[in-house]
Amino acid sequence: MMRLRRQQIQKKPAQAGFVFFLLPPYWVDMRILLSNDDGYFSPGIECLAKALSSVAEITVVAPERDRSGASNSLTLDRPLSLRRSSVNGFYHVNGTPTDCVHLAVTGMLDELPDMVVSGINLGANMGDDTIYSGTVAAATEGFLLGVPSLAISLCSKTCVNYETAARVALEVVQMIQRQKVREPLLLNVNVPDVTYDELCGMEVTRLGKRHRAEPVVPTVTPRNETVYWVGAAGSAQDAGEGTDFCAVSRNKVSITPLQIDLTHNAQLPVIRNWLAQ
Repeated sequence: MMRLRRQQIQKKPAQAGFVFFLLPPYWVDMRILLSNDDGYFSPGIECLAKALSSVAEITVVAPERDRSGASNSLTLDRPLSLRRSSVNGFYHVNGTPTDCVHLAVTGMLDELPDMVVSGINLGANMGDDTIYSGTVAAATEGFLLGVPSLAISLCSKTCVNYETAARVALEVVQMIQRQKVREPLLLNVNVPDVTYDELCGMEVTRLGKRHRAEPVVPTVTPRNETVYWVGAAGSAQDAGEGTDFCAVSRNKVSITPLQIDLTHNAQLPVIRNWLAQ
């Protein structure tokens, strides 16, 4: 499937809502793939596309519905469908955020994107959230495919200030662009839900940690069947100086570099000692 080019788009009349018409007034070489876990209809991804279209050619491939909490799952039990919305021009997939990025990079796009940006997520992705987050997972898939990637989340349940997060995303993208990053990079960005002028800067942070999640909530259906809702995430446990929780609580943008190596290096000699006994 061919991606739309600038010269192709210029021949077409403007149509309200189509992000592919939101290209920069000059030709740029940068190509950015956008995705999320809230779905292609989310106001966060539309705001993000508008902001980043000033510096790059944008392609949006996102889930057809809300897939929050999908983590890094791939759909392996059925084929995936790729369709384009007649409302906003975004592509949508009947799969997970990871499916979207994987499909776009390995099967849809003619060229490898220069960057993958996931978001703007409705709600924070800090501490343990990163393990479950579909937003972080979409960026992680880009990282695993060799593309510099970032996930951006707005830390609120109401998410009023999408424009703030979009502006921050633009600044981080331009920062990466200035550094001419050509190696895998994975950044987790969390933005306080305040106006841009109320931000108190940016801080490079480590992941904090939450208390254990609340218990599942049982309920009974009209057919007298007991079902369960997953309980709420735990409150912050490790929110000390230098953590993402601490930065956001001070109205600072938190930027956390992530890695995928899950090896517990400190336990390697311990387990080797077990085997030697």
